[in-house]
Amino acid sequence: MLNYYYREVEEKVIMIPILDSKRQYAQIGKEIEKEVLEVLASGSYILGKHNKALQEEFANFVGSKFSLGLNSGTDALHLALRALNIGRGDEVITTAFTFVATASAIGLAGATPVFVEINEETFNIDPEKIEAAITPKTKAIIPVHLYGQPAEMDKIMEIAKRHNLRVIEDCCQAIGAQYKGQQVGTFGDFGCFSFYPTKNLGGMGDGGMITCNDETLFNRIVALRNHGGAIRYYHDELGVNSRLDEIQAAIIRVKLNYIKEWNEKRRANAYRYNEMFAKYPEIQTPKEIDDSYCVYHQYTIKIENRDEVHKLLLEKGIGAMIYYPVPLHLQKLHKELGYKVGDLPKTEKDTTLVMSLPMFPELTVEEQQTVVNTVVECLNLTKQTV
Repeated sequence: MLNYYYREVEEKVIMIPILDSKRQYAQIGKEIEKEVLEVLASGSYILGKHNKALQEEFANFVGSKFSLGLNSGTDALHLALRALNIGRGDEVITTAFTFVATASAIGLAGATPVFVEINEETFNIDPEKIEAAITPKTKAIIPVHLYGQPAEMDKIMEIAKRHNLRVIEDCCQAIGAQYKGQQVGTFGDFGCFSFYPTKNLGGMGDGGMITCNDETLFNRIVALRNHGGAIRYYHDELGVNSRLDEIQAAIIRVKLNYIKEWNEKRRANAYRYNEMFAKYPEIQTPKEIDDSYCVYHQYTIKIENRDEVHKLLLEKGIGAMIYYPVPLHLQKLHKELGYKVGDLPKTEKDTTLVMSLPMFPELTVEEQQTVVNTVVECLNLTKQTV
């Protein structure tokens, strides 16, 4: 398991982690080792056959015309903005309840993020709040399919069409998620995915993918990710070096064969959690919007006394996590934008209540029951000390 997640518990032993990648490796490790060793022996380490094959397979899985492997999901977001000529002086509407990379990509492109409120049940951007944030400088919307829950893309696309705005989907937590029968990453101009090891479809290092249906835009991304040139040694604009490593491509190809099964197991685990928590009304469980297919990258509850409960859970060996304790509009990074406490009250409130519980395909029923019992126990303990 990644030590990154457990710095705050240091010496304490986590009995049930938020994610256990070792169990997944035990299941498919031999397949992965075979493909990795083949890459090592081939001498072809950059943009080899696995990259090409993965791009075709990923596009087929998602339902897009094109996909391109990149260094990270952050690069996918950044290059999508660049390909759409969004930069200095432009504004991009997004949510403040997400990982910093969503907004960082906007800043790296030279544009300004404009944050709007969330739907308190889904944690995703509230389409009803978008139009009020549109100005003559607005060029795009970046909805985030947070925790694997698809945003309300029909409403978002209708607003974008009416105001002539571009849409870039942040799908970094939502591989395989669907809204009204359509996969996320195929609604907007671009879909941006991450293969960070903790994702539903995670590599063994950094990696990302971008999808689109427009050949002109796709060719622009191809050039931008290769130092701004479509032809070797001929550079038309300032680009970057952002390629998916061939070893990672080989690993992700193996895992792509299992993603539907793994997502189904995540959903089954989520429903089981819901049933176990049903008799505790003080614990708000995740809500799926109608006609959607959530892939539960995280299983996130809302509770009072969140910080105290979280601390107790870690002490008792339950690897709960808090994503994301400080909303982006209140981060020091965005101080110059002028946001203040109270500007996004729903977002600010939820960031004090949310906590994610262990969620991965191999999680057992017994482990889930232990998690639920411990959450309830810890919640009662905090109530007694108030």
